[in-house]
Amino acid sequence: MRPVAEHAAAVAALLAPQPVETVELAAALGRVLAEDLASPVPLPPFSNSAMDGYAVRAADLDAVPVELPVAADVPAGRTDGPPLQPGTAHRIMTGAPLPEGADAVVQVEWTDAGTERVRIDRAVAEGQNVRRAGEDVTEGRVVLGAGTLLGPAQLGLAAAVGAGALPVRRRPRVLVLSTGSELVAPGEPLRHGQIHESNGPMLTAAVTDAGGSAELLRFVPDDVAAFTRTLDDALAAHADDPVDLVLTSGGVSAGAYEVVKDAFTGRGVEFSKVAMQPGMPQGLGRHRGPTGEVAVVTLPGNPVSSLVSFEVFVRPALRAAAGHPQAARPRVRARLAEPLDSPAGRRQFRRGSVDAVAGTVTPVGGPGSHLLAALARADCLIVVDEETTHLEAGETVEVWLLDG
Repeated sequence: MRPVAEHAAAVAALLAPQPVETVELAAALGRVLAEDLASPVPLPPFSNSAMDGYAVRAADLDAVPVELPVAADVPAGRTDGPPLQPGTAHRIMTGAPLPEGADAVVQVEWTDAGTERVRIDRAVAEGQNVRRAGEDVTEGRVVLGAGTLLGPAQLGLAAAVGAGALPVRRRPRVLVLSTGSELVAPGEPLRHGQIHESNGPMLTAAVTDAGGSAELLRFVPDDVAAFTRTLDDALAAHADDPVDLVLTSGGVSAGAYEVVKDAFTGRGVEFSKVAMQPGMPQGLGRHRGPTGEVAVVTLPGNPVSSLVSFEVFVRPALRAAAGHPQAARPRVRARLAEPLDSPAGRRQFRRGSVDAVAGTVTPVGGPGSHLLAALARADCLIVVDEETTHLEAGETVEVWLLDG
């Protein structure tokens, strides 16, 4: 059987780095910055008040309490404030420009809050309660480097330096095909022998969560001609906006009615057994369709096998193609809370629940590839290498955190 690492490398090689596109800030959340962003302005762009209070000359408060005339009001946004004359104060709001001649701000709580004259009860030092121009960011400084994952704080910084749009890596476009004549849409009644289709919505969500752009095609029956026609029509519809990856689930095992395997064999996609549990039957390649070649990854049909295979092979490949600085899930070491068995010669990915405080991990459900409820309760994958067949409680294992 093919080693897990070898198959993962082959999947990653299918997807080239995504091209750069410029998007508005509102569309940039979760994207990866493609170029350095340098600030054309200092932050703050001008010295301003850190408090509601009174702009003063610190030297005028040598003997407190002191009463000063209030010569002006300086609200935030005022652009024409007069200079501060010695022996006077300006009432000032948080964020308002510090008047020329002022070197400190007295917070309003240290005064009687007067509007024409103000009594100041406590002295301040020069520079107190003042945000100096450029103390956060100097003009020309690179504030966000290429490869930065854009979260709320990063977008806030980009907006603060005046960037209305950003160059980012395009999201990989993924076409998700869900196959099986037994499948029925969620919400529709079932007849005997039918099941609600879960892989399509699950994998579409997984692609989106990984930073890709997913489109779901449902349902493709167990008929090679129908499968091929559906796929080719969908690819043709994307001729002007090409798909980066076709992702299928089901139809790749060794039995009859393996429509995906039958449709892709001889058309650029190879199938193999990978030394893992769950998820042994896998396929990948470049499909030769009517509009040219497109990368294809075929996953097994059992839902746990399908999502675990996505986590192991597809998610890191999508994230790497989109330029994410951390393509893999966060990995930690934890102690098993109970014994665990694993098949010889296969890398096992068991579902688990981590107790970060205790530093332990507990298996959730059994190893069966149909146990979707256990998968939904898990927050990690417990990884057991190919050489290990049994682990006792207390032994340390590798854990992939699914919430990171």
